[in-house]
Order: sequence, then structure tokens, then C-alpha cells
Amino acid sequence: IHHIMLLRFCFILPVVVVHTSVCFGFSGDDVFMPNKAECEEYVLEEFGIIFAGNKNHINSFGWNFGQFQGDILNICLSMLDRSLNYRQDPATDVSHRNDPKYLGRVLSAMVNANDDQGVLLGNWSGNYEGGKSPSSWTGSGEILQNWKKSGFKPVRYGQCWVFAAVLTTVLRCLGIPTRTITNFSSAHDADGNLRVDEFYDASGNHLDRAADSIWNFHVWNESWFSRSDLDPSYSGWQVLDATPQEESGGIYQCGPASRNAIKEGDVDLDYDCPFVFAEVNADCMYWNYDPATGKKTLMFSKSTVIGQFISTKAVGKDDRVDVTNDYKYEEGSTKERDIFKKARKKLGLEDKFDPTAPTPQEIDQKPDISGKFKVSGPLEVGKDLNLILVLANLQSDAKTVHLNMTAWSTVYTRRPVHEIWKDSISVTLSPKEEKQFPIKISYTEYQQQLTTDNTIQVTALCHVEGGIQVLVQRDITLDNPAIDIQVLGEAKVNKEVDVEVIFTNPIDTEVMDCVLQVEGNDLLRGILEIDIY
Repeated sequence: IHHIMLLRFCFILPVVVVHTSVCFGFSGDDVFMPNKAECEEYVLEEFGIIFAGNKNHINSFGWNFGQFQGDILNICLSMLDRSLNYRQDPATDVSHRNDPKYLGRVLSAMVNANDDQGVLLGNWSGNYEGGKSPSSWTGSGEILQNWKKSGFKPVRYGQCWVFAAVLTTVLRCLGIPTRTITNFSSAHDADGNLRVDEFYDASGNHLDRAADSIWNFHVWNESWFSRSDLDPSYSGWQVLDATPQEESGGIYQCGPASRNAIKEGDVDLDYDCPFVFAEVNADCMYWNYDPATGKKTLMFSKSTVIGQFISTKAVGKDDRVDVTNDYKYEEGSTKERDIFKKARKKLGLEDKFDPTAPTPQEIDQKPDISGKFKVSGPLEVGKDLNLILVLANLQSDAKTVHLNMTAWSTVYTRRPVHEIWKDSISVTLSPKEEKQFPIKISYTEYQQQLTTDNTIQVTALCHVEGGIQVLVQRDITLDNPAIDIQVLGEAKVNKEVDVEVIFTNPIDTEVMDCVLQVEGNDLLRGILEIDIY
């Protein structure tokens, strides 16, 4: 059950040359950050914490940015030089390299490999043959070094947090204060109407038929600089996103979008403000769809689903800081709704005919019952998943409800991959009655279907006799077993120290072909990989 390994590290005194003028320079600098502690965190710190999971279960993992290691600066400059091959005017490019908004936009394109032979190729299929699973990366250095060693061929593979982490490395290396931001229940608004549509069939299966989507989480960047092209009130944190989602100016790039502009609904400003606004504040429409007839019926809509627990690492600590209120006013408040209407008006959506929009009658429909899934027990890989479906009759007369329930493994973008479990029941709820229904999905049922994202979506589509349908759904993220690391003895610079690593197999079967990967700036030269038998 327990596997104990003994490693030997040597703490090497690092020699680091950094852009200290950025932190302690003049207030006229475009990237000047007056707070010394923040500057040390967002420019000089080589290790960080990235948040993931879902809105109900936030977890985190470490990342080695390593912006001052090895050949990273030369590689970052190579990214800029290679971007010239895909931009019209080399002279203009060079003359703009002192402009952080220009650098941020160019590098948000160069970190992904979609249209400019950039660093990382994205892959959300669940099949990572021919490369490495995005979840296996632990730092940016290996990715950037591999890109250079391969002759600048795209590294396989990345997903949002990998793109964001690499962009953090590059921008910090060039002296631009940068941090990673995680947005939970993040909208991908493909058609630009500030609304995302989700479709379910009569059995409760989540249909992957819409260009829109809601990701369990999405990671992007904020960089700190002034906006010389806008009013000074829009300076400060700027949103950049290297994950290739939608083209901007014919290229897969995003930002810099002023965070202040997003909060105030000023979506008519450069760059990509409407897309970022939708990521944190789109309305969500849930539809029942009949594949045989193509008919869709609105089940309900919500304006409070998107953009929750927007998170970043605390300055000088590994704690989570919630910055949701920096992106929007309190969810559901009059001010927040006014800003949403302002954004729609600026985009010309108020009076625009939309054939897919729900009718006022559909929006005004009120359900007869409510429902929710509660977790009962641990959310860990290797353990059975125990849930409770809670249904409540909101009316003063009895209701008969037919439930179709399903559970699917998904990737973190909530794309369904494998069906795990399904069941159907019929129940009668007395007036104002609440009932609970226990659900157990055993480890053997989900074991072979789980993706590397460890995510499961459970849904219950409730057909109420004489009433409208009600959808109950919950996204589950399972935790991997922990690895315990203990330093044996006192750690001193230029002296070897023993480190003990303990891993406990949580399941009843033997785990084969395990690899322990260890990375640490100024502790190890490169990455240590050890096969475990």
C-alpha cells in the first residue's frame, strides 16, 4: 500500500539577474507597480499556485515558472523574433517592443501554436498520443526548452492552465508583472451574444451540439501596465489569454482587455472585451432538445451561474484570493444587471432580432419543483461516489415526477466522454414535501471511464406531469491521492539533503508503471523522473 522513496537534493545558491528596475523604477514606467511586495510576487517569484476543480470543489497545484532559469530569456526573445514571420510590418513590430500592450497581444498568440508555429499545441480530446498529457507538466521551463530543441516545432500538448502558466513565465521574464487567474463556471460565448446555451435530451444526457460551452474552470492571465490608448481609468490589470478559443483580428490571441472595462461593461473598447465579459458574466440558457425533430424547449435560464470564485494566488503566500468583485458587481444586484444591459446595448444586441432567443413566455415560466445534488462522502479517486438527490415540491398540490438520471465522465470543459451510470424512477411529492434519494456510483463503474481530469457530471431531468421540465445537474471533481514529501535533516546551501517521498495506493488492485517526476529550481538540474515498480 505504502511506497517510500529516498531522494537526495543539493541546494545550489542561485545567481539571478532580474529586471529590478521594473519593481523599483520610476512611476512613469508603463509597467511600474508601486507595491514592492506585489512586484516581487508578480515579476520575481519563480514558483506559483494555480487553482482548478469546479465551483463546488476548488483544488490547487504548484507550478514552476522558472523565468530566470537557463536559456529562458533567449527563448522568449526568439518568440518575438519568430512572430515577425506572421505580421505584416517588421519595422513596426520592433518599434513597438517597448509597449506592454503590444507585447502581451503578440505573446498571447505565440504561446499557442494554432496559426503561427508557436509554443504549445492544444488538445482537449482526452487522447494525448504523440505527446504528453497536459496534466503531466509541472513547469514552463521544460516546455520552452523542448520548443527550442525541436527547432521550434509545437510542443504537445497544452490546455488552459498550461497556456496561462507559460505566458506568465514569458511576461515575467520580460519584466511585465503577471499572474494567473482561474475563473470557475467560465463561459465560452462563441456567437458573441453574451448568452451561452446548453442542451439536454429527454434522458438527461448533456448534448455536445452547441458552439457555446461552460467550462468547470478556465485559467488566463492578468498583466499590470498602463493603457496609453485608453483613458487612465482603464490602466492597471489587463486580461490576456493564450488559450486558443476564438480568433481575434484573424489570429488566435486574446487581450489585453482592461479589467476595469470588463467590470463597467465597456465592451466597445480594445481588445476582446466582449469575449472576456461573457466569460465572467454571460446569461445561461438550458434547453431540452429532441434530436429526432430538432425541436428545442427552454427549461430555464439563469443569470447567476457564470463567473464564480475568480481566484489567484495571494502575495507572498499560497492562499487563494477571490477577485470576483474586481470583474463584476455583486451577482444578481441591480447594478450588475444594469451593467449587463449596458454591455448588450454597446454591442447592439438590445434591438437585434435573434431567432434562437427564448420568448418572454418561456423566460417567465416558473417550475413546480426544485432539486439539487448533495455530496455524501469523500470525493477521491478510488472511492465510491455517494450523492443525494434532493427534490422539493414548491406547490400546494401533489406532483408526480418522472426522473431520468445519468452520469458521464467529462473533460474539464464539460464535454461528455463516456457514460458511467443511468437510472430512471417515478416519484410522487405531496404538497410542499421534500424527499431525498441516495445515489451510489461505485469505483468499479467509473474506473475505466474516468479521464485524466477526474471529472464526472451527474444530471437528473425531471418530467413533471402537467408542469415544465426541471434539470438538476452537478459537476464532480475527484481528488488524486496525496504525495507526502518530508525533508530529512537540515537543508543548507551547497549541501546535499535527503528527502523522503511517501505515496499510498488508495485502491485494492496493483498500480503498474508509475513514474515519479520531481522538479525544483536550484535544487535539481533539470527534471528527475524515477520509475516505480
